[in-house]
Amino acid sequence: MNFRIGQGYDVHKLVKGENLILGGIKINHTKGTIAHSDGDVLIHAIIDAILGSANLGDIGKLFPDTDSKYKNIDSKILLAETVKLLRNNNYEIENIDSTIVLQKPKIASHIFKMKEAISNVLCIEINKISIKATTTECLGLEGREEGISAQAICLVYKK
Repeated sequence: MNFRIGQGYDVHKLVKGENLILGGIKINHTKGTIAHSDGDVLIHAIIDAILGSANLGDIGKLFPDTDSKYKNIDSKILLAETVKLLRNNNYEIENIDSTIVLQKPKIASHIFKMKEAISNVLCIEINKISIKATTTECLGLEGREEGISAQAICLVYKK
């Protein structure tokens, strides 16, 4: 098989009074992300990893923040469009590995629901999706709770 790998990264500022959406689910917290869309850094990183794996550009090219139709859009919709583009180019996802970097809240209890949401959108088995979380030991923008970031790697193969 013809395998290809892509890497994605996203970061958003955290502020009081906004929603925190991660992996397609809302997480109760005192802070949320500021973004043009719903600010789901995990899905955004996964989108870029998918796009990179098949050399299809990046999230900003495909869903520009200058386009009002993406204002406050659910990132799961963007993910669905991305996987459609991937499949139209005859690729399938083998697996995704991702890491969310944040100090608070603790999200271990939410990871299975995130994996379910992403697996449902991508129409792949849940065991093909890995989601991990880490803190920065109170260092950097994530450690100071000023922001949240995510990284993802996606392995695809040509059908």
